[in-house]
Amino acid sequence: MAHMQPLDASVTPELEDDFAIFIEILGFIPNSLLTMQRKPEMVKGFGVLTRAVMSKYGEVDLGLMRLIAHFASRAGGCQYCEAHSLIAANIHGISQEKLDAIWEYQSSDLYSEAERVALDYALAAGSVPNGVTAELMVKMKEHWTENQICEILGAVCLYGFLNRWNDSMATDLEESPKAMGQRVLAKGGWDGGKHVT
Repeated sequence: MAHMQPLDASVTPELEDDFAIFIEILGFIPNSLLTMQRKPEMVKGFGVLTRAVMSKYGEVDLGLMRLIAHFASRAGGCQYCEAHSLIAANIHGISQEKLDAIWEYQSSDLYSEAERVALDYALAAGSVPNGVTAELMVKMKEHWTENQICEILGAVCLYGFLNRWNDSMATDLEESPKAMGQRVLAKGGWDGGKHVT
């Protein structure tokens, strides 16, 4: 059960445009932001950062950016964000078949070598202590430009905030990400943890 209950979106009508960002990303307003709206400026600031990091004008595919967020969240241990990021990846063009093969990303033909390296990087960058090595950066630079690496790290860092928020709040997981977690992540040990009642 969540440590703090989300408020109805109508409580803070001035956040309607900010909430719309996340309806576009996920198809719904996440409980994390409905809880966070107690501090409206935080929701607004997070919306600005989300738009900047997950820009449709970026160089890295938006679906892959959501997979990067997933791997960063896996490293951080936030089961709420692990499931959410897969919903967003699917909405942004990653096929269900590719998501279903996420545990085999290192060997699946559905993942390119560039994607494998980026996902390894997300796991390393999302870990505490940080696991990014000089060798891993060499591999990244073989596949990604410096601008693209900045975008990729931005996704890791954006979800670092969400991982801390949602695990500390024990945010209740909504139905669609819960179903995605059960379909894709359960075979790797995911059970929703503190985010399911």
